[in-house]
Amino acid sequence: MIPRKRLDIGWSDLLFGLRCCLWPGDRAVVVRERIERAWSSEGAGLACLSVRSGFDALLHGLDLPPGSEVLMSALTIRDMTRIVLENGLVPVPVDLDARTLAVSPEALARAVSPKTRAIVVAHLFGSRMPMEPVIRFARENNLFVIEDCAQAYTGDEYRGHPESDVSLFSFGPIKTATALAGGMLRFRDRSLGDRVRSWQSRWPVQSRLKFMTRLSKYSFLKLLSYRSVFTLFAWGCKTVGASHDAVISGSVRGFAGPGFFDKIRQRPSAPLLRLLERRFKNFDRGRIAERTSLARQTIDLLPHLERPGDEAVFHTYWVFPVLDDDPERLIHHLWARGIDATRGASSLSVVAPPEDRPETAPAEALAMFARLLYVPVDAGLARRGVERPARPDTRPNTRPDTMAAS
Repeated sequence: MIPRKRLDIGWSDLLFGLRCCLWPGDRAVVVRERIERAWSSEGAGLACLSVRSGFDALLHGLDLPPGSEVLMSALTIRDMTRIVLENGLVPVPVDLDARTLAVSPEALARAVSPKTRAIVVAHLFGSRMPMEPVIRFARENNLFVIEDCAQAYTGDEYRGHPESDVSLFSFGPIKTATALAGGMLRFRDRSLGDRVRSWQSRWPVQSRLKFMTRLSKYSFLKLLSYRSVFTLFAWGCKTVGASHDAVISGSVRGFAGPGFFDKIRQRPSAPLLRLLERRFKNFDRGRIAERTSLARQTIDLLPHLERPGDEAVFHTYWVFPVLDDDPERLIHHLWARGIDATRGASSLSVVAPPEDRPETAPAEALAMFARLLYVPVDAGLARRGVERPARPDTRPNTRPDTMAAS
């Protein structure tokens, strides 16, 4: 079976991380300062345990009035909405254009109110929406701009739009250039960055043992990226009556279970920071180009494929989402043909409108999310893994005109 997604980390990186856990080197504060200087020469960078951690610390640092509204891209990580609510703020969805994955200007106009203080826009699936219209709207309405680039890392060439007030980048388990955890923030206002850093300094440092356990778990999950191992794993799950999809999806969620805020309100350990530094230094831009090329080959092979973001102005295909009227049926159809499609490869959800703001209900995002699934296109796959779904015998009999897979 073709695995859904390879972890973007090498065995040498995993061994490096384990060695850092076992043999102490630089103190966490020393490594953190080194990374932050490299991330922003103006001293406006901040390293965090995760983007969730950084976002939570940022909202503390902003100290917005209780009940303030925060506009959010309607399709985003559910924990981001949870963090907004925990900080006494009100998330308000801004609907998306499914073809471009950009926030809709009409939806922005509907969503803003006298209580709005900030806007969070998330670049989805490896695409990047144009930020100029968002920033112009924000300046006209005196809004703080938070640019969520967690799914859009491409190396040194983009650290967020220079006019965004804060840009967030993630290096969690399934992200590009993963360190299996970690987040980086860039601030337009250095003094705000200092306040957020001061707030984060009150949190305990995550233990080395915790990170070592994480490295061990993801070493096992990396083994599953080999087809023969993954096929055996999927067969074993089926034999015992378990869903391999549920097992994997649950395993890659970074802060599952109770005590969510206790888990995110920690600082990164020295081993995590050293691994993060290594991933930045050794980043290979060619892997992005290879991944993008493979995705475009797939699109050419399947011209009738329906994809969200098919008109996005910039796309590197971090994942390859497709749309189908019956996604669960298509997923099982593809599983039977050795292609591990899934709906659970990310923690995305649709932001619900406040009870007193029904006009902000994101109809287009809801419709897109109901039809969304992910299929395994990855630079590590052999070309026959791309061509295979395009063959006529893999298409559902009731859907001869489309094939939502690659």
